[in-house]
Amino acid sequence: MRKVKIMDKETVMRSLARMTHEIIERNDGADSLCLLGIKSRGIFLAEVLAENLKKFGGMEVPCGSIDVTPYRDDFSPEEKKQKAVGSSIPCDINGKTVVIVDDVLYTGRTARAAMEAVFALGRPKAVRLAVLVDRGHRELPVRPDYIGKNIPTSRQEKIAVVMSGDEEGVFIVNEAE
Repeated sequence: MRKVKIMDKETVMRSLARMTHEIIERNDGADSLCLLGIKSRGIFLAEVLAENLKKFGGMEVPCGSIDVTPYRDDFSPEEKKQKAVGSSIPCDINGKTVVIVDDVLYTGRTARAAMEAVFALGRPKAVRLAVLVDRGHRELPVRPDYIGKNIPTSRQEKIAVVMSGDEEGVFIVNEAE
């Protein structure tokens, strides 16, 4: 197995700072925004974005989490029951711009499931997608609005985002080597 670090913690935080400024530029105030991190690694990223919005723009933005398990198309009904952990929605999303936050965008299936989960909760004004890494290989017509870094990969490679412990950063992992 080969593991190559492509972003260290500082690079990740700089990318999230840039994404925060893009969110501020494209939205009119915090009243209409809500951040929802996809469980599990998207939650940490959403929290960093919320902290940055407060620090850079003075914006108090509700930040919660969304569990997409019940909306996934790759789990059986039994697996969905076993794996579902629930969502934590911090506000009424009706009429808000909901920014869904995830670590890696690959096929688009998790993003699709997240959109279904959001619409099951209400009718937002708009839904946006923020991802730390876009690795390509889309199977669905999904395009992120805010991207930390585009990292083209092969289908044999995986992207690992590690934001705790000794080895923090983003890694390309090739299990075939």
